[in-house]
Amino acid sequence: MLNKSVILSVFAFLFCFSVVAQEKEKKTKRKKLPKEIVIDSVLTREPINPLSPAKAAFYSAILPGLGQAYNKRYWKIPIVYGALGTGIYFYTNNNKEYNRYRDAYKRRLAGFTDDEFYFDSNGNQLSSPRVTTQGLERGQEFYRRNKEISLLVTLGIYALNIIDANVDAHLLQYNVDENLSLAPHYKFNEFDAKSNVGLTLNLKF
Repeated sequence: MLNKSVILSVFAFLFCFSVVAQEKEKKTKRKKLPKEIVIDSVLTREPINPLSPAKAAFYSAILPGLGQAYNKRYWKIPIVYGALGTGIYFYTNNNKEYNRYRDAYKRRLAGFTDDEFYFDSNGNQLSSPRVTTQGLERGQEFYRRNKEISLLVTLGIYALNIIDANVDAHLLQYNVDENLSLAPHYKFNEFDAKSNVGLTLNLKF
C-alpha cells in the first residue's frame, strides 16, 4: 500500500508539474503574439493619364523635340534636330542653286550676256557661256524638283517627330508587369514522344 501511495503521489506530482509548465508555455506564446507583425505587400502602379499622348504630340508640334523631352526620351532630341537640320540644309542649297539658274535664264531672255556663266573661275568673260540656255532650263527644273522633295522630306520628318512623341507616350503607360504576360512555351510530351508548342497567358490578381 505504501508503494502504491508513493507511486500515485509521484504521478500526481509529475502531472501537476506538466500542467503548470504547459500553462507557462501558453502564456509565453500569448505574450509573443502581439510582437509579430504581418506586412502585406501591395503593388501600386501609377495611374494612367489619357491626356499624356496628346500633350506629348502638342509639345512636339510647337517645338520639335519638346515632346520627346516630356516623355523623358532625351536621347531622341539630337536625332530629331539632326534630321530636320539635314532636310533644311538640302532645301536651302537647292533653292539657292535654283535662283542662280533662274536669274541667269532671265538675263539671257532679256538679251544680256553678262550672267555668271559667261565668266570663268578667274572672272574672264567667255565668248560662249559655260551653260547654254537649254542647260539653264534643265538646271531650273532639276533644282526645283530637288527643292520640293527636300521640303516634303523636312515636313515628313516634322510629322514623324509628332507621331513618335505620341506613340512613345502611349507605350510608356503600357502594362508590362509580370502579373500579365503572354509568352511562348515548349513542352516535351512523355506519353507520345512529341513536342508541344504554344502560347501561355498568365494573369495574376
